[in-house]
Amino acid sequence: MSSGITDADGHPVPVTVGAGGPGAGAAPGGEPGRVSLRFSPPAGELVWSCAPGAARELAAALLRAAEEAENTPGERPVTVVAGELRRGDVRDGDRSMTVESARADGSTVHVTWKSGAGRSWTQAYAADTPITLKRRLP
Repeated sequence: MSSGITDADGHPVPVTVGAGGPGAGAAPGGEPGRVSLRFSPPAGELVWSCAPGAARELAAALLRAAEEAENTPGERPVTVVAGELRRGDVRDGDRSMTVESARADGSTVHVTWKSGAGRSWTQAYAADTPITLKRRLP
């Protein structure tokens, strides 16, 4: 499976993450109590390791950067009718609202939204209600 990570030239870089650092120890080729990251770009392999707490901090920083990148205004917003909403669509507006699910019930669509703060709620729309999106996943 591709990680979607690329090098500076845009070439795909396979990434492997696992328990155990790059020394002798518990995991094959690993150290007990460490997390390893192995990047395998065409130019050669890079292996990093860190403590679990540092791995959590890195994951949190990556999540914040992903949210910021997703919310950066790109092209013009797109408008779709509620009946065409799909999981991952992000509503245009001041606050981040992402579609978790959309279920049609006759001429009504029940959309479950998730806020950037992690709260979820469901709203009902007429299927032909226009909804402006900031981002639409392919």
